[in-house]
Amino acid sequence: MSRGLRNCNPGNIRRSRTRYEGEVVPSGDSQFKQFESMGYGYRAMFVLLDTYRRRYGLTTIRQMLNRYAPPAENFTEGYVRLVSQQTGIAPDECLDTRSQRDMVPMVAAMSRVENGVAAVMADVEQGWQLFAAGLKP
Repeated sequence: MSRGLRNCNPGNIRRSRTRYEGEVVPSGDSQFKQFESMGYGYRAMFVLLDTYRRRYGLTTIRQMLNRYAPPAENFTEGYVRLVSQQTGIAPDECLDTRSQRDMVPMVAAMSRVENGVAAVMADVEQGWQLFAAGLKP
């Protein structure tokens, strides 16, 4: 089982001062966050990608993944290509981070890249529901 799945952190979100709903504090992992459930781990991914759009104006798979998995640490172009192929969304197509239609497939594809196995869609959907419940109209 991958580290991300063991930590209920399918996006392998690194430890930081940012606190997410459902986060285990302190994390038992020296480098990555841990969550109470996979749903909360997926929720954190949706929150983080929505923050990229709101704070930095990032609206495409390419823009978001260049920040999420920077080229200095990752083969980002390959990551972009895989997520684009798996979602059917072009790398430079604008996404709506508040759209379930756009984001559930993207986060599921990211989880597959991060963990080497297909995401359990019920967990991704639960993460979306947790995220959507916190959105202000």
